Amino acid sequence: MKARKGGRFRSPFKLKRKGIEVVGEWKTVQIDPNLFAEEEFRDIVCLEELTDYKLVSSSRVGKVKEKKRKAESASEEGSEKVEEPVVPAKKKKKTKDLRSQTDKGNTPNAAEMDVLVDKEAKCSEIIEETNCEDHGHVTESTSSRRDTPKKKKAPKNKASQAQDALPSTATSKKVKNWTTEVLSASTDQKADVSAWKDLFVPEPVLQALSYLGFSAPTPIQALALPSAIRDNMDVLGAAETGSGKTLAFAIPMIHSVLQWQKSNNSTARNDSVSKESHQHHDETRWENEDEAEKVTHQQAEDSGAEDDASFTTGCVKVLENVEFDSDDETHSVDSHKKRPLLGLVLTPTRELAVQVKHHIDAVAKFTGIKTAILVGGMAAQKQERVLNRKPEIVIATPGRLWELVKERHPHLSNLRQLRCLVIDEADRMVEKGHFLELSQLLEILNDSHYNPRRQTFVFSATLTLVHQTPTRVLQKKNAKKMDKKTKLELLMEKVGIKGKPKVIDLTRKEATVESLTETRIHCNTNEKDYYLYYFLLQYPGRTMVFANSIDCVKRLSSLLTILNCDPLPLHANMHQKQRLKNLERFAERESCVLLTTDVAARGLDIPNVQHVIHYQVPRTSELYVHRSGRTARAASEGLSLLLIGPEDLINFRKIYKTLDKSEELPFFPVDTKCMTSVKERMNLARQIEKAEFFNSREKQHNSWLQQAAEALEMDLDDDMLMGKKASEQEESQKQKMLKGMKKQLKHMLSQPLFKVLMKTKYPTQSGKLLLPQTSVSISALGAVSKKQGKKKKSIK
Repeated sequence: MKARKGGRFRSPFKLKRKGIEVVGEWKTVQIDPNLFAEEEFRDIVCLEELTDYKLVSSSRVGKVKEKKRKAESASEEGSEKVEEPVVPAKKKKKTKDLRSQTDKGNTPNAAEMDVLVDKEAKCSEIIEETNCEDHGHVTESTSSRRDTPKKKKAPKNKASQAQDALPSTATSKKVKNWTTEVLSASTDQKADVSAWKDLFVPEPVLQALSYLGFSAPTPIQALALPSAIRDNMDVLGAAETGSGKTLAFAIPMIHSVLQWQKSNNSTARNDSVSKESHQHHDETRWENEDEAEKVTHQQAEDSGAEDDASFTTGCVKVLENVEFDSDDETHSVDSHKKRPLLGLVLTPTRELAVQVKHHIDAVAKFTGIKTAILVGGMAAQKQERVLNRKPEIVIATPGRLWELVKERHPHLSNLRQLRCLVIDEADRMVEKGHFLELSQLLEILNDSHYNPRRQTFVFSATLTLVHQTPTRVLQKKNAKKMDKKTKLELLMEKVGIKGKPKVIDLTRKEATVESLTETRIHCNTNEKDYYLYYFLLQYPGRTMVFANSIDCVKRLSSLLTILNCDPLPLHANMHQKQRLKNLERFAERESCVLLTTDVAARGLDIPNVQHVIHYQVPRTSELYVHRSGRTARAASEGLSLLLIGPEDLINFRKIYKTLDKSEELPFFPVDTKCMTSVKERMNLARQIEKAEFFNSREKQHNSWLQQAAEALEMDLDDDMLMGKKASEQEESQKQKMLKGMKKQLKHMLSQPLFKVLMKTKYPTQSGKLLLPQTSVSISALGAVSKKQGKKKKSIK
């Protein structure tokens, strides 16, 4: 901690605001100088402690006016940064780590001070959190508090809804996301939402829709909302990609939560006069119980270090001042009963879950409904803390949700009160051999945790898409011919829909969107790279390239990086943060390439995607529909291009047959004049990529072997190393060749590929005719339509 001038701490404003009244003064703690041996603790100047204080109600604290002071604390690893208290006139700043500052004095006290300061910071954090009244929110750790803007407390009303009335989007940090552009609001002119009023949409949701500029519902929304909201029916919805299916289930779910809150608030209002203060005391106790668990966890972590003993007892001493009843456990259970989980959305991919959360948050902006996301690839502990806030709606992938259900998290322990269950992209979710956790979850929801009043929503673009059963299968005994009705019945049985649902099918016979232009190029497998590079150079824009395997995505990423195309990869082996970051970057840039597997094929609503290239033909018709559905969304135009090699023909014919295409797909026009230079560049890039790949693989393998041999104190034979052990001369020759190839490619890339030659010469006074810079480039859609126009003329 940093002392002010005069060497004395003033009573901290932040602590007072959180419910601590300082009675005494901060006193200097004497430390044994022998403990300061380590150099990394040299920046600590002094440590002071406060022992004389008392806990007070936060309502009383607001009346006391104190001067603000800045506080700093550093962790043992130097990774935590604590923000300064809010000063209205200035923006918030993040203080730098103490260790990174210049040495003000190398006092012998430096080493232990860092450790002690860290422990005192933890203690003060526990004190703050114990008495914090944050409207049911469980306070997170310092690192998560760092990212969240400070919130003003809402005035208390008698109704418990008023306590939770802070909008979830307002309280959470504004995250930059690929959905931002879609959900960007026009604050100047709010949209007229009279078209929504006949659909029984709640008033706060109408307000949000007006704010977002959604003036009229899409067909799927207009058909689904009345049945779901007024008639309380289960809904099975099939509509083309980009038709607004998310809001078709989000709005009924929000309505259901608001109805539950309304009924509970009316009963709570009757006895609020007698029980108001008691409830208020209970809320603090439930939060204290959560914080007590955190303290135990911290103590368990810190128990290994000898110098932590005094601070652990110090923490316990502080908590002794808080009143805990003997029936804390029952209070915790009661709190989860009073604010149960009411809505559950299940999605097949993490990115889709993130997107659905953003859409629900945007529509629930003025309702105060809290949402949480549970997906793999992110810290489970943080998600548990988010669940401790008791959100009404949870958006999850089946794996992580099942993991937390098995751990018996209190908020997920009672799913009988669930009012809405949504299975997005349901046909993918219930496929045989996929999502084992989902079948286990559905088994629980339809057996021990069954709620007869629960609504179920099942949506997908390919819900009613039926494959033609092969003749060999039909010839077998008891073979059933699969049709739409049979497929939906099987789906209802798996999901657990027991009544008669509302079935909405708005898909075309072709399954793809009408505004989508579908094209193809037939080529050899090794020629696919040429056509892909040609397309990306000739038709810049926002392009998604789909491949069937992660290895293929990695190879293409290396190739296109060498060719200066700056691709963004996206696949299941990447870290989750990197996956989300690449999606955000792709949505930001106007001309960009996203190389991805089918992890991004379903549901993602990335704005203005102009082209989708199937580098490898998808294995199923559903995948083709969903991949192609990333473009031509919400009535805008888009292009889908299939690169068909000899090994892709079988899959292509299956898709063509299943989607019942009446006309043949047109061939994409290619300028053959440019292909020679395209091939030269690509072949050189392949050689460079191959050399770099083998070099890196050899280095990784050999370094691992050498480390293992050193650890075991063994001699390593040269035969065990990958590749022949090259001499220094051979190695330098290899590097020289690689450098030469890179130089040659750099020269090639500096030359224009598509030359516009003007052969006519014009004599002018200055010797050169200045021509206006006219854009001769034509869009991919324009090129296809131009070719089709020529074809029609030639037929006539």
